[in-house]
Amino acid sequence: MDSKELRELQRPLKEEYQENPQKAEVVLHAEGEVGSDDISCKVETDAGIAEAGLHPATGGDGSQACSGDMLLEALVACAGVTLKSVATAMDITIHKGTVKAEGLLDFRGTLGVSRESPVGFKSINMTFDLDTDAPPKKVEKLIELTERYCVVFQTLKNSPELSANAPLR
Repeated sequence: MDSKELRELQRPLKEEYQENPQKAEVVLHAEGEVGSDDISCKVETDAGIAEAGLHPATGGDGSQACSGDMLLEALVACAGVTLKSVATAMDITIHKGTVKAEGLLDFRGTLGVSRESPVGFKSINMTFDLDTDAPPKKVEKLIELTERYCVVFQTLKNSPELSANAPLR
């Protein structure tokens, strides 16, 4: 797909969202089934069922997906798609590229060993390794725009309103 095709594909959507902003607001959802026999949660994805369990640093055996890894994987996936979309719009050819995310976790927080240790990532770093003929300034702009338009990146950077509830039975 080239920039012209991408613009043509997105043009009617942008026009619709300009005229009817409420149509741009879409509720995404995820649902998981809590394991009955083990400490797990089966999450339905568009690619099939992903079964999450304890990370080995919290007692898991490594046979199930770790939700922390899944968060980083979602970040990498979103950043990769966003990068490719922005590169296409900017007429930048990416011959080959990788996106990596590393997150630092202190498991003392989630295990309740230390109240001073945060529950969750202390830091997350993304790295882009791109094979492109684009000049460095254009690549810098590409990364800047990727960060700006990547939904997962921006969600992590600017925490949304978050709530948890359980209906009483």
